[in-house]
Amino acid sequence: MKTPTVECQAAIFDLDGTLLDTLEDIAASMNAALQRLGYPAHDTALYRYLTGDGMRTLAERSLPLLERSEMTVQSCIREFRSEYEIRWAAKTGPYPGIPDLLDALERRGIKLNVLSNKLEKFTQRLAHHFLSRWHFSFVIGLRPGLPQKPDPAGALLIARELGIPPAQFIYLGDTGVDMKTAVQAGMFPVGALWGFREEKELVDSGARKLVADPRGLLKFLA
Repeated sequence: MKTPTVECQAAIFDLDGTLLDTLEDIAASMNAALQRLGYPAHDTALYRYLTGDGMRTLAERSLPLLERSEMTVQSCIREFRSEYEIRWAAKTGPYPGIPDLLDALERRGIKLNVLSNKLEKFTQRLAHHFLSRWHFSFVIGLRPGLPQKPDPAGALLIARELGIPPAQFIYLGDTGVDMKTAVQAGMFPVGALWGFREEKELVDSGARKLVADPRGLLKFLA
């Protein structure tokens, strides 16, 4: 993929699968919830495709196809939240290279932000616990009144509050949802190949650049 040079004043990052490797804790929490409700668990690797679109969608995708009534979905969400309260930091941590990337962006004066479809409570808790070494202007998760990604409302809110044109943002994420969010917000979409999804999904959803290592993001910033 041809590498353009990007004039960048700010960056928006997805959280799960981009800054933090949260897969094992999400999988363990949902599997415990499913087993408590009497349903079969899934292999951890499958959660790469079950997660990414908010907690409700995670619950729906995790439940058997014929067991997705509103009552069952809500029970699954409650059980998952209860389990995740216990396990959220058990095996989670920044991906290799993320600290170096954030250090380098801060030295360049680039404003850092997080936008996630994870509940805002957990988004902010994880960011505070694992990423407190860096200053993030905004850490936004799923909350009432703000549509979840790929709706660009959250990304545009960050741009508006910072007073920076969307075209001056680089947007790094690991799913097609992230790339669609960036495209609709008028930001520069970069796909993280170390995350939960494959290259084809990222490219098909609008990624203009792919990086296999977080530090690779620095190579094309002006």
